[in-house]
Order: sequence, then C-alpha cells, then structure tokens
Amino acid sequence: MGSKHSDNGTSAGAVAVDDPAKVRNVVLVGPSGAGKTTLTEALLAATGVLTRAGSVTEGTTVCDHDPAAVRQQRSVGLAVAPIQHGDIKINLIDTPGYVDFVGELRAGLRAADAALFVVNAFEGVDAATISLWEECALVGMPRAVVITRTDHHRANFGNEVIECQAAFGPGVVPLYMQEGDSLVGLLTSGENYPDERAALIEGIIAESEDETLMDRYLAGEEIDQDTLIADLETAVTRGSFHPVMPVCAATGMGLVELMDGIARAFPSPLEHELPSVTSVDGIPQPRLAADPDGPLVAEVVRTAVDSYVGRVSLVRVFSGTLRPERPVHVSGHGMADRGHEDHDADERVAHIYSPLGSSLREVPYCVAGDLCALTKLTTAETGDTVSAPEQPLLMAPWNMPEPLLPIAVVPRTRSDEDNLARNLNRLVASDPTLRLDRNAETHQMVLWCMGEAHADVVLARLRAGGAEIDTEPVRVAFRETFAGPAKGHGRHVKQSGGHGQYAVCDIVVEPLPRGTGFEFVDKIVGGSVPHQFIPSVEKGVRAQLERGLHDGTPVVDVRVTLVDGKAHSVDSSDAAFQTAGALALKEAASAARTQLLEPMDEVMIRLPDEHLGTVLGDLSGRRGRVLGTEADEGGRTVIRAEVPSSELLRYAVELRSLTSGTGTFTRHFSRYDPLPEALAARAAR
Repeated sequence: MGSKHSDNGTSAGAVAVDDPAKVRNVVLVGPSGAGKTTLTEALLAATGVLTRAGSVTEGTTVCDHDPAAVRQQRSVGLAVAPIQHGDIKINLIDTPGYVDFVGELRAGLRAADAALFVVNAFEGVDAATISLWEECALVGMPRAVVITRTDHHRANFGNEVIECQAAFGPGVVPLYMQEGDSLVGLLTSGENYPDERAALIEGIIAESEDETLMDRYLAGEEIDQDTLIADLETAVTRGSFHPVMPVCAATGMGLVELMDGIARAFPSPLEHELPSVTSVDGIPQPRLAADPDGPLVAEVVRTAVDSYVGRVSLVRVFSGTLRPERPVHVSGHGMADRGHEDHDADERVAHIYSPLGSSLREVPYCVAGDLCALTKLTTAETGDTVSAPEQPLLMAPWNMPEPLLPIAVVPRTRSDEDNLARNLNRLVASDPTLRLDRNAETHQMVLWCMGEAHADVVLARLRAGGAEIDTEPVRVAFRETFAGPAKGHGRHVKQSGGHGQYAVCDIVVEPLPRGTGFEFVDKIVGGSVPHQFIPSVEKGVRAQLERGLHDGTPVVDVRVTLVDGKAHSVDSSDAAFQTAGALALKEAASAARTQLLEPMDEVMIRLPDEHLGTVLGDLSGRRGRVLGTEADEGGRTVIRAEVPSSELLRYAVELRSLTSGTGTFTRHFSRYDPLPEALAARAAR
C-alpha cells in the first residue's frame, strides 16, 4: 500500500463522498480460488477505474500487490478497491480465502456493512466457507451470494444454487437465472421460472415492513416491481434473506447486475449499528451513528509498512469526518497479551487518501461510513481508535483469532539482530494475529503464527526488511522437582587475609504436591544460625531453584527446611549464607532422584462429527487425556482434553489436515506433570 501500480494503469481519480447513504462497504468472502480477486479486477475494469483487468497468475492484479501474494498466487492480505456505480460509491474489500489469514478477513468484516460470498460454479461450498457464513450470521451481517466462473464447462448455476441452499439455509434465493451468456431477472421477467420467481417474491415480502403484502400476494394480487425492489433492501439488511447472482468475470456477464444489486439492495452505513464506544478510561458513552457531523470516531482496520511512504493505516470512519492537517487522538487498549501495550497519543493527520490496492489517491476528507488511508501515524496499530483530541474515545475491539503455531527465529549475525528487532516491531504492530514471545527460560524468540502459510509470509517480510534469519525447533520449558526427600549440607568457608567468609547450613528437601510452589521452613534451635542470616539461606535456595540444578531447568514444588548450621562472629555475612544455602540444595539434589516435569495444556477442539473418531485417536497418540465431549450446534462436537505442550507445537497444522480444514482449537496452560522416563532420558541428552 502506498506505491504506484505499474502494470494496469488507472484512468479514474478518487472522489470524496459527502453522504453516508451513497456508500456501500462490501467485503468479499470465500475460499482461495473462488475468484474474489478476479471479480474485483473485472469490476474495476468495467467501471473504468482500470484500463484493463490484471491477472492473478501473472501477478498484475490491484489487490494482490504483496510480493508474497504474487509468489503464492493467492491473497495474503486485505485490500480495498473503490468503484463508482451511478452516484453510489462501492468499497470492495477483497480478503484472503485461506484460513491462515482469517485475521485479515475479520478486519474486512469489521470495515464492511455487508458480505458478498463468492462461490465457484463448479467446486461447491467447502466447510470453511460454511463456518464463515455461520460467523457472519452470529453478528447479523447482511449476506448475499455471487456464483463465479459460470463459463466453465463443468459449471451448473442451478445445481450450485441448490448446493448453496443446502449449505447456507433456505434464505438463499436466486435474484437472476442464467441462460447461456445472459441473465434473466426474476423480478422483472421471470415467467419462465415460476417456482424460482415465487420463492424470491415470497422471501422479499416475508421481510417487508408492510404486513399486508403477503396477504395481498397470496390472494393473487400482482405486487408492483418498485415495491418489491424497495423491500429487497430491507430483506437483505435484516440478515435473513440472501440473494444469489451469477457472474462471469471473463465475459462480463452479470457485472452490471451485480453492481446494481449492491447499490440498490445492500445496506448503507446509515443502517449499520456501530460498535459500542467508551472513554479511554472505560466509561461507556452513548451509541454513535454514521453522522458526518457527529463526534469523530474511526478505527484502524489494517496497518501496512510501505517502502516509500512508511506506515499506512487503513481506516473506517464510523462517525464524524476526517480532515487533513487536523490533530487526532490514537488509542489502543486491551492487546497487551499479544505484545501491544496500551497506548494513547495525540498525532496530526497530514493527508487523506482513497486506497486502490497499493495506490493512494489524495482526497479532501473522509465522511462517516467511508474508508480511507492515513500515512505516518507513528503510534497507530491495527485495532486502534482514532478520535478527536478534545473527546478521546475507544471502540470495542473485534474478536481476533489466537495464533497457535510457534516458529523460533534466530538472527544469523549480530548485525542482523537490530534489523530483526526493528522489523518485528513493525510486523507485530500491523498484524494482530501475530504474537511475539521472547522466552526467558528457553532463550528463544518465538513468533506465534496462524499456520504455515502465515509463517511463510512473516518470514519473507522479515528477510525482505534486511534481516537474515534462520529457524530452529521450538523448545519446551520444562520444570524439575525432587522425587523423594533428601538432606543437603552447605559449607562456604574462605579465608584469604582480611575479612573472610563463613557459613554452614543443613537442610532437608521434600517434594510437594503439583502446583504448590516453594515453601521454606525454619527449624533452627539454639541460634546455630543467627536469626538475621536465616532469610539469607532462603534467598540462596530460591536463587538456586530458579537457576536449576543441572541444565538450567527451574525446580518447583519443594519444601526446604533449615535444620542446623554454624556461623562465625566476624566472617559470617548475608552473601556467605546465600552461597551456603545454594550449595546445600545442590548436595541434596546429588543425593536424591529428581524428576522432570512437562507443561500440560487444556485444549478445546471444535470439529464436525464425522472427524470425531480420527481426532480422538490422534489425541491418544499424543499422550492426551480426553476430559469429555459435548454436542455443539451445526453437527459439530467439542472435545475437552489435556495434552502435553510438546505434542501441540504443530497441532494447528495437523488438526487442519485431520479435519480437512474444518477443525479449530484453543489452548491454555493447565499444570506440570511428570515426564515419562523414556522421554526424560531423551530430553536429558
């Protein structure tokens, strides 16, 4: 974003919209290969924005401008492509179809007022698309379906409509029928399709605000087209009626009808209930509306770093009007667990742009309901709220998926360390589905990604930024404990002239139940260890427990009892007794058997019922313990299980393979359990 597109030039400039009623924000949703980007190119060419449509395979499309997208020949990021249809501005939001980039899709859903599901005319509807449909239904997102590639020799529009109805529900109804290379509108001339026309009219009337329409229609009255077309928008906006339209990007069939349908039947920002807002300190504020004259509230839905212009923030303005050369307040809260510390800063908007893929076209303002791009907001990150400095506000965040695939990265040379740190900060700021974990125990820098394709893009961007890096296996942070009681004697005596060092202590170490932690007990009788040095012994023991006994693995769940010791009236000191305490613990460990503990995670897996047996068998092979299963809606089952963390390092990829991309899971740390002896011996090597 920010560089000029060089392959297919633009022939239309950007025009600012004054009225939110003349904006349609539509996110294109569907699997990879369905034709979302190709459809966007065709619409851009049909409206004169492009002189010619680009090609996905040739890497010349407006939306797939990222080098990773060109290399993989699929979208890896969200892109905006505005078109003009009559007096309506349609912001097409092209999103990736591959599951690794679901964070970009969620951003697109946040920026849009309606979703257009793109389905390939000969490949059907996959389970991942059905899941996305259900996700949109949960938030009441208006949806429609466009069936692409209708010129393919295996394409069958009628059969595809039936499959969409089976997958998405009975509210899916064709608005047009295909006859060769032309369309028949069922509202205007559908006499040859009486059943389809009746289903369309009844679906529209059922959502009408005029409750007499259905009775009049059933009584045989012919409802005029203007009434039906007006009620079509109401039906779509309510989120339970979903028109279907056939389109062929190659021949241009259906492009005009699709744009007409979006302009006339899709909701404007005025009909979109806005997310709730609070003050920056959490006090709820009155719900806003898409009013250009209202208080300024906008949200950064995507952040990119361009080699020419620096940081570029894609913004959806929900309320008020963004104007250039004005101060704004940028707030980001609630993402500290992903490396985004809470931040508030006043900045200045220099210029406002209308984005067209990677190109930026300057506009004089951006009103409520529209999308724009801002450059050089140095503190803005994806998900941040942009508001007026005199009335700083914070929007409720959208739900972001949890990254579950860890990748450990290592700079090749010392000079690469600075490049890596700088590029990592940029990537984390732009991608909320990426989490950076600098593990103090394993001394690894771990990037948590959504999957292998996401990891490939992240690593490529790091290398493109000048950081030469390698990857290495992710190490699991073990713990160690005592398997039985043991005694330890610590003697630290040094005399080399002047003030010496003298401390002797005897301890007893006992194992405690899992998760208990560390206990220190003082059983000194008769002052053999002076009272002021007893905390010193405890401090030395604690430090040694954290350092570990053999290979740096911290020791947990033990009770250490100080039973005896000796002191010198001159040479004893705090430091001497700390050293003696540590030595006593080491001696106890050499005299007793210790045990490695591995972290256990509790996982919740949601998957279609047909994959239940396969996944349960796989969990058993991972030393998992199933805690229970329960039925979920939509023919799905939820499995609760405890699994060793070491067995989950690539589970994000492997579960996807086991369930054909339909299974999802979450995980959180549960406790530490003993590592089986065979595995412990292997870990020790």
